[in-house]
Amino acid sequence: MSSSHPSPSSRPSLASGAPLPPTAPSRAAVVARLRAAGCVFAEDEAALLVAAARTPDELAAMVERRAVGHPLEHVLGWAEFGGLRIAVDPGVFVPRRRTEYLLGRAVALGRRAAERTGRRTVAVDLCCGSGAVGAALATALDGVELHACDIEPAAVRCARRNVAAVDGRVHEGDLFAALPGHLRGRIDVLTANVPYVPTEEVGLLPPEARDFEPLVALDGGTDGLDVLRRVTAAAPRWLAPGGHLLFETGERQADRAVEAVRRSGLLAEVATCDERYATVVIGTLPSGPAGAGSR
Repeated sequence: MSSSHPSPSSRPSLASGAPLPPTAPSRAAVVARLRAAGCVFAEDEAALLVAAARTPDELAAMVERRAVGHPLEHVLGWAEFGGLRIAVDPGVFVPRRRTEYLLGRAVALGRRAAERTGRRTVAVDLCCGSGAVGAALATALDGVELHACDIEPAAVRCARRNVAAVDGRVHEGDLFAALPGHLRGRIDVLTANVPYVPTEEVGLLPPEARDFEPLVALDGGTDGLDVLRRVTAAAPRWLAPGGHLLFETGERQADRAVEAVRRSGLLAEVATCDERYATVVIGTLPSGPAGAGSR
């Protein structure tokens, strides 16, 4: 998962012209409080909080939560991702806007799979967190069969709210062990937002990530690739012939991530987006006899 908090462009879109609740602190006072707390985008955040608050007391409480370091998305209860408003509960990993690059690649591959196979695409959102990737993927694809899973109970509860809207199913458990067996060998698009921050670097993350997001969603082990290696080792048994595994990784880790993908028998490709500072690795199961035999 991402090693930093959302960039400025990741902030939810502003609601325009929302009036302050009666007797609430002035917008200027909210901005001043947020700025004093170190919020770089205090004006934008103040507008969002003012728009979301239903009462003066609620506004004051929201501003104070943000000022003491809670992620803005947890305070608001939602994040904007892939054109959707995704519910994000306290204690759940916040979807990063840079992950929209992975989403775009997954959508394109899902459409190609449908054209190639003549059936609806089977998609799995592994390590789903809030279910943002799966929900946005299913929204973009017609008739997708969507499954999502996470090991964190809080994430599963949150994801069910988001994934239910696109007729998907959410499962609780550790990686592939959470998935129903009938998916084995049938997955066309497998997105895995695995944690990839090296253990010794978790303490260097912004406080709002390290203090308020689950450690299991951030800590990727000694070199950041422990969970990824487990995913790549098992993925060929779950992918359909020609199916794809997509995951984010750090730029410095890309070569080792590609090695893990190739070791599992998948064809590897690295895609990057400078605008979003995103590095995505795509592993593809060969569709010929070699691919079928690897399952």
